[in-house]
Amino acid sequence: MQTHILSLPSQTQSASLDPVFETPADRHPALVYLAGLAPGSRRTMRHALDAVAATLTDGRCDHRTLPWAALRFQHAQAVRAALMQRYSAATTNKMLSALRQTLRVAWRLGYLTAEDYQRAVDLKPVNGDQPDAAAGRALSYGEWAALFAVCAADPTAAGVRDAALIALLKVGGLRRAEIASLQLADYDRSTATFTIRGKRNRIRTLPVEDPGALGALDDWLHLRGGAPGALFTRIRKGEFITQEGLSDQGVYYVLNRRGRQAGTAPFTPHDLRRTFAGDLLDAGVDLSTVQKLMGHAGANTTAGYDRRGEQAKRSAVQKLHVPYRRRFGGDAEV
Repeated sequence: MQTHILSLPSQTQSASLDPVFETPADRHPALVYLAGLAPGSRRTMRHALDAVAATLTDGRCDHRTLPWAALRFQHAQAVRAALMQRYSAATTNKMLSALRQTLRVAWRLGYLTAEDYQRAVDLKPVNGDQPDAAAGRALSYGEWAALFAVCAADPTAAGVRDAALIALLKVGGLRRAEIASLQLADYDRSTATFTIRGKRNRIRTLPVEDPGALGALDDWLHLRGGAPGALFTRIRKGEFITQEGLSDQGVYYVLNRRGRQAGTAPFTPHDLRRTFAGDLLDAGVDLSTVQKLMGHAGANTTAGYDRRGEQAKRSAVQKLHVPYRRRFGGDAEV
């Protein structure tokens, strides 16, 4: 996420928000908050706190150097107003959530009184409707076929590994951090079921039924072997398959590389998750089941991936009829 610097009113940018550099990690509100998050969430919320800090100080501070304990009601309200001008409602609310949680830690560490804390976090959520189609894009069948084709054309172990990784993303809709953290022990081959550890350590099961996906996984496990450790591992020169797991950035690199080779339009790892949800909803799978498969805490989040909205509206209005006969250019009823 790119951090945009927005200017706040001069009276809000006080000297009390000058950067600080020597707060121990175990006494630092932002670092303590981030340490309690899963790796994928940690990166997202770190960027959110960086945006808040940069906005409050005209770019002088980031999440490490902002004096969080100095924030008060006026700072929180001003940053809310500034973020609303730049970001969508959903992104702004996510950033405000990170701010609230960091201030909560500051209160627990004894930096804020209960009254100052309650006033600072008394922020109204930002309202705003999103389009029926979720942001980002979905991959077409032809793009999926092209991705698997370039993997199949690669005779190295990386071709086999990458085909299995992409297959699991297609039929599982995993987050990038989730697939990077998968262990061999998380896969029960007898039932073709994965145990997924998602955000906030929520655990869900993911059955795999597609023969193609199972075949890709079996081929990779044939090369990888049965040594305990990460499911998807790094491969060094000389076709040496290590026991070192891919990082979530490594997953991004694999997808980016295969996408370029396949000639697809640019896509993000989350677009594969978005495609998974959209394909299931298009096929008539109920929202609750898709929510469980994706590991969402609430159905509202899953609904944001539903791309059927415009189709449903068009189908609905086709049932309406205006009994009007054209006067010019024809006599057929509309």
